[in-house]
Amino acid sequence: MPFRPTLRDATPDDGAAAAAIYNPYVRDTVISFETEEVPVEQMGARIAKVQSAGLPWLIAEDADERTMLGFAYAGPFQERDAYRHALELTVYLDPDARGGGIGTLLYGALIERVRDLPDSSRHSPAHGLYSRIALPNDASAALHERFGFSRVGTFTEVGFKHGQWVDVGIWQLLLED
Repeated sequence: MPFRPTLRDATPDDGAAAAAIYNPYVRDTVISFETEEVPVEQMGARIAKVQSAGLPWLIAEDADERTMLGFAYAGPFQERDAYRHALELTVYLDPDARGGGIGTLLYGALIERVRDLPDSSRHSPAHGLYSRIALPNDASAALHERFGFSRVGTFTEVGFKHGQWVDVGIWQLLLED
């Protein structure tokens, strides 16, 4: 691994670095279904919103350079109250950081954090973890399956981006109570 990654909690001040990682996925791929790049201020506000809900947003950064390598966070699966124990997990990596184990490091830490949500959290205990993956995306599918996620369904041609219809697979991990 060419990097010496360290993990930490994000702050809204990480909005610029997170947007720099995320926006190429928006602009150049079908991995994100957003079609407009996310402004730095909005990315910082997204970080604050996740954290104000008592959920983790983690940053991997290079210990030597202090540059962001990627981020991962948990968000509500849906807003309705009966979904409060279901969380959607998301991870994005800098292209230069792919394939070096940083996604695994981030996702492992994120899963542990949601397993250990404090009893005061609206989302505690977390019971079901979900991820939506634009298909095909073998690397993301493999990452999820490494942690015990199973593919439980597919939304066929649910998105249209860059002149093509895109399927979305749903991966699920049920946590023990």
